Amino acid sequence: MLRSITSSARRLVPQNLIPASFTTLALSASTPKETNPLLFTPQALSPNIDHSPSSIQLENPVNYYKSSQSQRKTSVYSLPFSGSSELYESLASCYRDSGYLNEAKEFHLQILKYGFDEDLFLCNTLIGVYVRAGDLGSARKLFDEMPERNSVSWACLISGYTQNGMSNEACRLFRDMVCAGILPNHYAFGSSLRACQDLESCGLEFGMQIHGLISKSRYASDVVVCNVLISMYGNCLKSTHYARLVFDEILIKNSISWNSIISVYSQRGDAASAFDLFSKMQREGVGFSLKPTEYTFGSLITAACSSSDLGLRLLEQMLPRITKSGFLLDLYVGSALVSGFARSGLVDYARKIFEKMSQRNAVSMNGLMVGLVRQKCGEEAAEVFTEMRNLVDINPDSYVILLSAFAEFSVLEHGRRKGGEIHGYVIRNGLSDSVVAIGNGLINMYAKCGAISYARSVFRFMPNKDSASWNTMISGLDQNECFEDAVMSFCSMRRNGLIPSNFTLISTLSSCASLGCKPRGEQIHVEGMKLGLDLDVSVSNALLALYAATGCLTECQKVFSLMPDHDQVSWNSMVGAFSDLEGSVPEAVKYFLDMMRAGWRLNRITFINILAAVSSLSLSKLGCQIHALAIKYHVVADSAIENALLACYGKCGEMEQCEKIFSRMSERRDEISWNSMISGYIHNELLPNAMNLVWFMMQRGHRLDGFTFATVLSACASIATLECGMEVHACAIRACLESDVVVGSALVDMYSKCGRIDYASRFFSLMPIRNVYSWNSMISSYARHGHGDKALKLFTHMKLDDQLPDHITFVGVLSACSHVGLVNEGFKHFNSMSKVYNLVPRIEHYSCMVDLLGRAGELDKMESFINNMPMKPNVLIWRTVLGACCRANGQKTDLGRKAAGMLFEFEPQNAVNYVLLANMYASGGKWEHVAEARMALRKAAVKKEAGSSWVTMKDGVHVFVAGDKSHPDKDLIYDKLKELNRKMRDAGYVPQTRYALYDLEQENKEELLSYHSEKLAVAFVLTRDSRLPIRIMKNLRVCGDCHDAFKYISKIVDRQIILRDSNRFHHFEDGKCSCGDYW
Repeated sequence: MLRSITSSARRLVPQNLIPASFTTLALSASTPKETNPLLFTPQALSPNIDHSPSSIQLENPVNYYKSSQSQRKTSVYSLPFSGSSELYESLASCYRDSGYLNEAKEFHLQILKYGFDEDLFLCNTLIGVYVRAGDLGSARKLFDEMPERNSVSWACLISGYTQNGMSNEACRLFRDMVCAGILPNHYAFGSSLRACQDLESCGLEFGMQIHGLISKSRYASDVVVCNVLISMYGNCLKSTHYARLVFDEILIKNSISWNSIISVYSQRGDAASAFDLFSKMQREGVGFSLKPTEYTFGSLITAACSSSDLGLRLLEQMLPRITKSGFLLDLYVGSALVSGFARSGLVDYARKIFEKMSQRNAVSMNGLMVGLVRQKCGEEAAEVFTEMRNLVDINPDSYVILLSAFAEFSVLEHGRRKGGEIHGYVIRNGLSDSVVAIGNGLINMYAKCGAISYARSVFRFMPNKDSASWNTMISGLDQNECFEDAVMSFCSMRRNGLIPSNFTLISTLSSCASLGCKPRGEQIHVEGMKLGLDLDVSVSNALLALYAATGCLTECQKVFSLMPDHDQVSWNSMVGAFSDLEGSVPEAVKYFLDMMRAGWRLNRITFINILAAVSSLSLSKLGCQIHALAIKYHVVADSAIENALLACYGKCGEMEQCEKIFSRMSERRDEISWNSMISGYIHNELLPNAMNLVWFMMQRGHRLDGFTFATVLSACASIATLECGMEVHACAIRACLESDVVVGSALVDMYSKCGRIDYASRFFSLMPIRNVYSWNSMISSYARHGHGDKALKLFTHMKLDDQLPDHITFVGVLSACSHVGLVNEGFKHFNSMSKVYNLVPRIEHYSCMVDLLGRAGELDKMESFINNMPMKPNVLIWRTVLGACCRANGQKTDLGRKAAGMLFEFEPQNAVNYVLLANMYASGGKWEHVAEARMALRKAAVKKEAGSSWVTMKDGVHVFVAGDKSHPDKDLIYDKLKELNRKMRDAGYVPQTRYALYDLEQENKEELLSYHSEKLAVAFVLTRDSRLPIRIMKNLRVCGDCHDAFKYISKIVDRQIILRDSNRFHHFEDGKCSCGDYW
């Protein structure tokens, strides 16, 4: 053992620092790395001491010296006068065990009075008394004045320094002892090693030097010294290696040896090794009566609590053994058991043990309270404190735990009030200023109770703040969504010279993620790297969350790849990060599979994240596989998992599966469950089912939330069912949600998309609270209905109302400019995005500008604009270009062909691209190219979407296609259509045959135009008796001929016609259209 430990020590310590050339480090906790050769080569060690190991305890070195006097070659000093022998013995026995300062001074006076000031034994005894009295100054002064010292003298003072927490002084004195040529005895070795242990990592190198010296002495196998070595290595090193080497080489181990090594493994959280050693202790101690003590069980309980998987089972197995050994009532073991069971969730067990304990103290009470707080039983924890406060000596930790209990009250306001009472008590007793931990507890309590202003006040007036104070304040600000203040507090902490911990970085990075502030987060990342905290798994997880929240997936991958260790949170963060971005969803699936291959157990967060990814991909088969895994992991009964499955199956079109899951949920259904089902029906165009579920939900007494109403209103808007939308509006009024800003914004959008821009405008003006979504909905509504001037005016009001525009706002503003042809105005707003509002234009804004130029006929400028874009054009932009070329009557066909080529590359199976190309050629009369485009369409084996129009009447929705004769009222419809055609021609209508995109005779073209679906729809409505506005919806863009015809019809029948096509609304009234023929 000595050879292996010494060689290990030499690997850690420079060769010139290892005995016999014995030098050491300056033992200062602030500068542990600075080395000074303070120990010189020792002189010849005094040979007159017996070096044989002794089992006498370290606390009584005087007795050891007294028994050794007979072995010295020199005799005791001559007594000063006759009869002194009895006085000498009387003084030695009287003051040997004294521990009071007045007794020490009295003893000192007696020694001086009777002339014993040069007696080595009595002086050593006096040093011991001064040490026990805590007067190390007097002990050192006496030591320095002694004409002769032996190893006991040195050991007494070294031990005194160690016992009184003066570890540096103890180590320096040990150095001086060796330099003086005195061979330390095992008391000096033990005390100096304990001093190194107290210095932790700062004392490690000096402790290893002492170990090297021990290995060259007869104390190398001394069990007392080896036991201290085990404790020293266990306390100073993260590894258990050196402590285990010392333990394994002890020939005859006592119970302290076993307890020491078990304690080392317990402190490291290695429960398996700790219990394995316990088993060996019992096997090897059969003949030596090595029975476990209270310290053995205390360490084992600590080890069991550190095991997340087997901790509770180990505690339950230990309980009978502890009971049998008679330690259940022991204060130390009982307190550990109470804390262990309470922390493991078995609060009833903990309470029973607590009540059985014959003696209880603040430690046992605190352990029970901590367990109750962890189980969210704040009220019960406060009751325990109230019952025990007069029975035990309350310590500061008790108040800290009590304050944390108030944050777990079922009603936080009640907890805050109780916390305020304790706050007043600790102020009156001066505890809040004198004990920093109590101030930290107050900050934590107020922050968790939502009273962040009180937490700020406590923090501001704290006279002394430590790192925990700053951490608690920053964490509280983050939890209370004061994200900017949290980041600023972090900066203040650094300016005050405090080093942040991993907890500081986690909270600050969380605030940066919530703010979407990547630059500040990167600065903190760099600071964490400088401090070496970026390798902490929790800090790395916070960095993953930051970069995921700011859309920086590349940085996420870099952080993840550089992490030395991953935990479950790390993998879940990566799966969640890639699930949130549609284009990166396959990566989410990849990380999910890698997580499984790495052997990590999937939890509810994993399934929620991966199901969100599968929903985006609409992969029903993969969704079924994930569902099967959830069943395997026994998490499928979790309502959050079931809600995620509902959303996944709904987006994958598997509504039957949704209905099965929903029916099994029964009492577990919550608002998310109902909303997921409603959203699923709407996504799969089953609006009647969605509405039925809404009515059923209301009949069952479930309160509809704003999200439910917003979802249903969005569905009504998508298919323009005004009546249904108005019914939902009425329900929202009854549910007192009409003033909800989310519902209000959805109502504005619904009325707009259903053609009632007047209702939308009126409702918007009555909204008590508006947010950016409300303004965006109204601006987009005006733009969609061709009221560009109103949209721009509203945008001005929005800015005057101190509401900053966002990216969506500018989509509406630029669309408004496009619909009314305000080219210069559009460019002004486009440029203001980056220059005024610090918003980087996105691809949708560039698409709006391309559309603006295309509608204005500025095709050359449009081409130049596209060539100068900072990003590559997408499908929407190329389709806009091709549409603009269609309206150019054969001009810029080269640009149109280029756009078509790009579209065929991006979307070869989209029939719209082929139709637009054919329309472009047809508008220029190039019929041979039209035929080629249509042949390409057939070769691509894609089906063109048929143009259709529909109207909603009292008896349902009526759908029409061009030339449709399937309607029951077809005769009436065609008769009405002939009547309208005759009246229109009389009024001056001339069919625009250029919109008949076929190479036919003029008469055939006119007939083809007269039977377009929108004309059939308006003719059908006119067969009914009504004076209400005619509302027609069309799935494609209205053709120019139908647009002209509707102007004539509106004047002939004196009815308003509102037509919604795929691009916008047209309001026809008295022979005019709201678009001003600019569309």
